[in-house]
Amino acid sequence: MGVAADSQFHVLAVDDSLIDRKLIERLLKISSFQVTTVDSGSKALEFLGWRHDEDGERKHSSNQTSVEVNLVITDYCMPGMTGYDLLKKMKECSYLKNIPVVIMSSENVQSRITRCLEEGAEEFFLKPVRLTDVNKLKPHMIMMMKNKNHFQENQEHDFKVEQSDSDLIRLPTEEQSLQQHNSNNNNNKRKSMDDGLPLDRARPRYNGALTVLSN
Repeated sequence: MGVAADSQFHVLAVDDSLIDRKLIERLLKISSFQVTTVDSGSKALEFLGWRHDEDGERKHSSNQTSVEVNLVITDYCMPGMTGYDLLKKMKECSYLKNIPVVIMSSENVQSRITRCLEEGAEEFFLKPVRLTDVNKLKPHMIMMMKNKNHFQENQEHDFKVEQSDSDLIRLPTEEQSLQQHNSNNNNNKRKSMDDGLPLDRARPRYNGALTVLSN
C-alpha cells in the first residue's frame, strides 16, 4: 500500500497487477490527486473501514484510516473479489455508497460494462487507462463534495429547527410553573387568614362614641 503527498482529492486505486497499478498511480499523480494503491478488493474495503464482526455483520471502523477517500478506481478482473463485487459491497453500505466508483478493464464486454454502470459505477474505462480518462474523474469528486456539504447543511438546519421547537415547547412550561408559584402564594395567604381571628370578630362594632369588640 502506498500513499502519495497530500492534495485536494484522494483516490484509492485497486488493481492486482503491479504494472497497471503503477500506471494508474502515475496518471493520478500527474493530475495532482492524492493516491493510495492496494492490490485487492478486500484490502480496499479494509482501508475504507469496512469489516465483518464475529456475527458476520458489516461494521464500520473509523480508526481504519484518517484520510478521506473521494473516489475509488478499481480493476474489474481480480482474484478473490472482483471490481464488480467491490462496487456492490460499497453501494450496500450507507457510509460508502456515496463514494464514486470507476471500473477499469482490458476487455470490452458490453454486458459487463452495462452491469457495472447499472450497479452505480460512474465510469467504465478500457485499459490502458489514459490521461484523458483520468481527467473525467474530478467532476465526480466535485459532485460528491457538493452533495456532502449540502447534506451537512441540511443536518445543521434541521438541528436548529429542532432546538427552536424545543425552546417553544419549554416556554409554556416555564409560564405554568410561574403561575403555579403565584397560586401557591395566594393559597398560603388565604390559609394564614383562616388561621387568625374570624372575620366577624375581627371587624369592630360601633356603639355610640366607643368602639367595642365583641367577646
